[in-house]
Amino acid sequence: MITKKTNYKWITSTLLLLIVLVTYMLLYPPVSKGQESVAKVNGVSIAKEQLYNAVLASSGEKTLQNLIDQELIQQEAQKAGVQVQQTDIDSALESTKGQFASEDEFNQALVTYGMTSDQLKQSIQTELLIEKILEPEITVTDDEINQYYTANLETLKTPEQVKASHILVATKEEADAIEQQLKNGEDFGTIAQDKSLDTATKSKGGDLNYFAKGEMEEPFEAAAFKLETGAISDVVQTTNGYHIIKVTDHKQATTPTLDEKKEEIHTTLLKQKVSDKASSWLEEKKAGASIENYLTS
Repeated sequence: MITKKTNYKWITSTLLLLIVLVTYMLLYPPVSKGQESVAKVNGVSIAKEQLYNAVLASSGEKTLQNLIDQELIQQEAQKAGVQVQQTDIDSALESTKGQFASEDEFNQALVTYGMTSDQLKQSIQTELLIEKILEPEITVTDDEINQYYTANLETLKTPEQVKASHILVATKEEADAIEQQLKNGEDFGTIAQDKSLDTATKSKGGDLNYFAKGEMEEPFEAAAFKLETGAISDVVQTTNGYHIIKVTDHKQATTPTLDEKKEEIHTTLLKQKVSDKASSWLEEKKAGASIENYLTS
């Protein structure tokens, strides 16, 4: 599979991502009567109560604190009359996925963080609720937007990009045979669907969408940026295997104006200010709330 260079820009804002290990056991501890087993080792039982006590000792306090924070945020959202729509969560989730080169890479990141997709959605909902609660208290000035634009102009520019499709195979012999098929007039997309090893793109005829320099392996990138629109490369070898590349579009580098980026910068600064304020806001709300924590008391 061809992938862009890994870019783990995992989105975090005000809370740690919820890693709810055994919430049911935490809230409903097992009764000692019966000593139900959860495992056996050489015939020796490990009781559910042992598991409960181990989880409680290792991460119970942190998990319970996350649940307390979650409930407090929900209550404050109700007081403020704000709510998060499913479309908001879906949009934020897609934005998060967009930080990764493929669905597989995104799913691997979930595994790395010990999260499920549902837990990520819950975390996103919490983050969006805090944003909606705090946004009315925050102001972003035109001067701040101007300063951000000037300081970050290089990162706001859109670099030169190409849009390309590819066919990936395991051997040079296979690639040479496909190259000959293409010279004979066979359809690139059809061959990609039939023979490409890149499971992330083969159903789309090998389409990799747009990418800039620095996102692909050097041999692949060098070949793609040299091609004219509509042209097909010779066989290109990378660590993934052997590729044949077809460039379908070029985009020249552009420098956006302040007006073009003003709304985007406003949103970025607003989120930054919400993030900066969120921790102190939550601590303030916790200090003023009636919280009975039976686990640590």
